[in-house]
Amino acid sequence: MALKPVKAGIVGCGNISGIYFQAKRTFPILDIVAAADLDVERAKARAKEYDVARVCSVEEMLADKDIEIIINLTTPQGHAPVNLAAIAAGKSAHTEKPFAITREDGKKVLAAAKAKKVLVGGAPDTFMGAGIQTCLKLINDGAIGRPIGATAFMLCHGHESWHPDPEFYYEKGGGPMFDMGPYYLTALVALLGPVKRVAGATAISFPERTITSAKKNGKKVKVEVPTHVTGVMNFANGAIGTIITSFDVWGHRLPCIEIYGEKGTIWVPDPNGFGGPVTLQAGGAPAEVPLTHAYADNSRGIGAADMAYALRTGRKHRSSGELAYHILDIMHAFHDSSDTGRHINLESTCAQPAPLPTGLKTGELDQ
Repeated sequence: MALKPVKAGIVGCGNISGIYFQAKRTFPILDIVAAADLDVERAKARAKEYDVARVCSVEEMLADKDIEIIINLTTPQGHAPVNLAAIAAGKSAHTEKPFAITREDGKKVLAAAKAKKVLVGGAPDTFMGAGIQTCLKLINDGAIGRPIGATAFMLCHGHESWHPDPEFYYEKGGGPMFDMGPYYLTALVALLGPVKRVAGATAISFPERTITSAKKNGKKVKVEVPTHVTGVMNFANGAIGTIITSFDVWGHRLPCIEIYGEKGTIWVPDPNGFGGPVTLQAGGAPAEVPLTHAYADNSRGIGAADMAYALRTGRKHRSSGELAYHILDIMHAFHDSSDTGRHINLESTCAQPAPLPTGLKTGELDQ
């Protein structure tokens, strides 16, 4: 029996919004009916491109009783305020990463959602793609035995050479950990479960950046956040992980993610994508493993679609607020550890997201 589609509105029609608007074409459960942006012309252009019926203000969107999910694609400073407004209007909210800028705002969002009995969650949802789901199946099937460790690396030299508006990457709520860390940390928690303790070391290697992309070429940007962050994680399951995120590195030859087990190693694909390759070494030479799950192509918006399934069926959704807040807590803890010179025991935790079923057809998330 087909489920009734869930109507959703998108707030924020910038660079990332296109793939979210496209989700309405991929997932029948998700019907994106409205678009809002401070730049009305930008919202109109997206609505025309993706055949969205209505362009409106955020206030008008929140007042629409038929809209059940707000997809929040604002810049990080807008994540918590827009989510809180959506929740106050009785709507569920799925936000881009990070879940909030501060722990305090993240807690407010979780508490408000609980009080209103609505769902809240956030990106990244890339862990639901074929690549990481294949890795999760390998782990759950015992291919590498008990996991004992992991490494993750995201290193580049920032965004000012190509992004039209790169300032927010160097403001509070930005930096490599808060911008890209969520992809890597969410993948690690999806594969290994929650983290209980962290240590970190951070640095601002370049106090000022010069934009060289065409729109704002030559503009100077003061750096407010660490741009090179190293962290160590003790997972609740006993595994130990290391992560480095940096906007200060010109080149490297490090993998994205590796998972080490007592019987073998898994090379995990880029967690900023959905597909492979997945490589396994267990008792012999490394060999690429065929993907076992659907959604190998760019499927951003799958988290919002999964939330829509949860609203219709009552099951838990995978890109949950608890998961997104746990990732936020870990990222802050790396910075806190560096500032204080001590380990940080995390107050937050979350359930490891449920694996997706194998054998799904495109557009399905339940069997």
